[in-house]
Amino acid sequence: MKILVTGVGGQLGYDVIKELDKRGIPCIGSDIAPENAEFADYISLDIVDKEAVEKAITDLRTDAVIHCAAWTAVDAAEDNEAKVRAVNVDGTKNIAESCKKVCAKMIYISTDYVFDGQGNEPWQPDCRDYAPLNIYGQSKLDGELAVANTLDKYFIVRTAWVFGAHGNNFVKTMLKVGSTHDEVRVVNDQIGTPTYTPDLARLLVDMIQTDKYGYYHATNEGGYISWYDFTKEIYRQAGLTTKVTPVTTAEYGLSKAKRPFNSRLDKSKLAANGFTPLPDWKDALERYLKQII
Repeated sequence: MKILVTGVGGQLGYDVIKELDKRGIPCIGSDIAPENAEFADYISLDIVDKEAVEKAITDLRTDAVIHCAAWTAVDAAEDNEAKVRAVNVDGTKNIAESCKKVCAKMIYISTDYVFDGQGNEPWQPDCRDYAPLNIYGQSKLDGELAVANTLDKYFIVRTAWVFGAHGNNFVKTMLKVGSTHDEVRVVNDQIGTPTYTPDLARLLVDMIQTDKYGYYHATNEGGYISWYDFTKEIYRQAGLTTKVTPVTTAEYGLSKAKRPFNSRLDKSKLAANGFTPLPDWKDALERYLKQII
């Protein structure tokens, strides 16, 4: 099996190709950058370029694609809808159509933002009550539909609150703020679960080697928490004494893009289909902090 991984310049794609390398599975990393010295097998690929995508997937004799490339800047998306859709929708469709031509499997990474974020019940992976709150969420939903309407052999994996060593994320931001401020204000009415990219990468590599296709949710285990709870644990493990003050989303101030209050994702389908769930998020955070501090 030869696997193409898109978006290896990002947090998740970087760890996916590292996981494939670790297992000795033939793989090629791709991103829009002209070169990437960290990867021996790397191609520059703009997923918006349909002909380039088709040529790459065909010439490489790709058996599967783990599609991690995406526009993920949620607030910036509000002012760049055309560019966002070109990457998250058109680029994804280009990959799906090329996979179909060579009978390749595909994993598409999606998000809880495809839902409206209301209520308190965890979202089920096969729920179709879509109502994205922002342009980013709508683009990821339309990317999902492009995959599902094109392929039979696909996995759509929704995740949330992603953090990893290769790139910027909430944990790094809180550590930086906590080291320079005596107090931070963090919202406590947005609820979800963090996801550590090496743990998710392990799952995706497990998944791509099966034919258990469909929709899945994947975050770390350990229960549902708020961003406030997450920050408290970050500082506890990092040994910071910064005061964390809980505030509502309304008190914090509106961002350009609306955020979901309910990011609870039900992950029981993973175990039901024989996949090993991700470890507890506190354990994941501990491993992460040891790596970056």
